[in-house]
Amino acid sequence: MAEKRYLMTPGPTPVPPEVLAAMAQPIVHHRSPDFKPIYAQCLERLKEVYRTEGDVLLFTASGTAGLESVIGNLCSPGERIVVVSAGYFGERWADIAAAYGCEVDHLRYEWGEAPSADDLGGRLAEIGGATAVLVTHSETSTGVVADVRAHAGVAKEAGALVAVDAISSLGAIPCETDAWSLDAVVSGSQKALMTPPGLSTVSVSGPAWEARKEARAPRFYLDWERTREAQVQLDAAFTPAVSIVIGLNVALRLLLERGLDAVFEHHIRLGRACRAGVRALGLEPFSPDDDSSAVVTTVRVPEPVDGTQFLLDLRDRLGITLAPGQGPLKGKVFRIGHIGYFDVFDITTALAGIELSLAEAGADIERGVAVTRALEMYERTPA
Repeated sequence: MAEKRYLMTPGPTPVPPEVLAAMAQPIVHHRSPDFKPIYAQCLERLKEVYRTEGDVLLFTASGTAGLESVIGNLCSPGERIVVVSAGYFGERWADIAAAYGCEVDHLRYEWGEAPSADDLGGRLAEIGGATAVLVTHSETSTGVVADVRAHAGVAKEAGALVAVDAISSLGAIPCETDAWSLDAVVSGSQKALMTPPGLSTVSVSGPAWEARKEARAPRFYLDWERTREAQVQLDAAFTPAVSIVIGLNVALRLLLERGLDAVFEHHIRLGRACRAGVRALGLEPFSPDDDSSAVVTTVRVPEPVDGTQFLLDLRDRLGITLAPGQGPLKGKVFRIGHIGYFDVFDITTALAGIELSLAEAGADIERGVAVTRALEMYERTPA
């Protein structure tokens, strides 16, 4: 077993030392003067990262709980919901809506295909509208990033609310909550926000608050109003994960000090470097080979390699953890994350490990060029 470990997945992601140090402080009570100023600052910083003047609610839960809160607060059993799905997490949106008794109209694409706003407009016209449209911004199972702005424009024109799964995209690529008229945007602490898993965040627009008054789906822990009322008083409706909130506050400070636009450009450069290295190895990207792939690079497993065993060997022998394929892509692709606390040397470490392991597994790949190509691409991309 390798002694040094490298986490190269699109979530959880590595955590900066400053965040880890903040979380290592003694526990404080969540209703004490020690915590309340940090809580207030964290909530305000979240609004900056979301680029919204509206409410951002903070739940101690995974990102999926945030998705579920959207259905529970915006929908009623029997109402029509359109889910735009092009991968594993789009399918999860549909499963949650169905579990709440919604009539799910599934606008489904092949995994790896980019959703089209024109298709959504046609579907909404065909079915006579919907209560809400659910879109996955960054589909980390494939590496595809949807044009949320275009989808939101079409949905709003048809009178539907727009909810976005931005669990892996918030803080990594542009997501303009207010400017794009997004009614609910869900994210999680463990992706580009560079904090351990355990927190889910949800922005809520004015129209979404109005819709909540009429929604009849059951809710308790994930009740938006219960959480908002508590946050107004710098309280929490239920005991929060105090240490993770403290860590998130530090991570948000780091992002905002660097500047979100600079952070977005950094992720684009890492994506370019990663794809250049992958191509240099002679491997075929599964995700789009363009700047939309700033969150994760998905790569086809070459013949005759066993994709599952390759990832196990990479982890156990070299200490490098990449993400496997999901659903129908299991064993067929692997995924290299580059959001959050990453730099170009993390990318080159991953590429060097991939080269060694694939060569040992019998793949016909180009040796000794991937790291150089990645660095060259990174260096010639404007900072």
